[in-house]
Amino acid sequence: MNYDLDHIPERTVKPRKSGINMIMDKGLSMAETENMVARSEHLIDYVKFGFGTSYATINLEEKLAFYKENNIRTYFGGTLFEAFFVRGQYEDYKRLLDKFDMPVVEVSDGSCEIPEDKKCEMIADMAKDRIVLSEVGSKEEGIFISPATWINMMNNELSAGSELVIAEARESGNVGIYRPNGSAHTLLINKILSNVPGERILWEAPIKSQQVWFIKLLGANVNLGNIGPHDVIPLETLRLGLRGDTFFEFLPEDIVNEFKP
Repeated sequence: MNYDLDHIPERTVKPRKSGINMIMDKGLSMAETENMVARSEHLIDYVKFGFGTSYATINLEEKLAFYKENNIRTYFGGTLFEAFFVRGQYEDYKRLLDKFDMPVVEVSDGSCEIPEDKKCEMIADMAKDRIVLSEVGSKEEGIFISPATWINMMNNELSAGSELVIAEARESGNVGIYRPNGSAHTLLINKILSNVPGERILWEAPIKSQQVWFIKLLGANVNLGNIGPHDVIPLETLRLGLRGDTFFEFLPEDIVNEFKP
């Protein structure tokens, strides 16, 4: 950082196992990609080419090479995996990953139904030669998944070989672990945390209020995903207590008592 300031929480540094930031690339140009990396490479752990955007992205290989040169792991969105799967092209998808030398793969079932044993079988297969991130939760509004099912699926997928399990929210932040108005399903999340290792969960949190909620719940080094390219540094200020929403979160009690309104 650029100067000293007392009572700043200790943040992990790359390569991180916690405090992870996953950023959404939904079709950035090369110039936008270069600008994002120039200002915040040190804060970006993963870049996800959201849903099927990699299919229509020009200069894809150039972008992938650029991210790799800057120590940023990339992967295609889980919706693309599902698009291949439902077409009976699972092996074609693996060849696609090989073609583009993708170090990470997302295995999800948010848009289509995949039996959990089949999903875990594919996770184990993929985990032989790349990092697997598996996503749990539906992308459809109104679909209820019981906390017990969330917990079983997450633990099963971690056991099958997932490095992290992603808690679904979509880029809109209004499904999965969130209610339609964007507020957190508190009971669901607390039950998950009681039964699944928190450091192995990546919480999708595209909206500032959701990022604030998780930082207050789990601290500066919570794993967060679906972050917008322009939100990387603003999110870091939330993590460090340098923005109004978390201003008093990491200060000593005597300072809080004296200065908090």
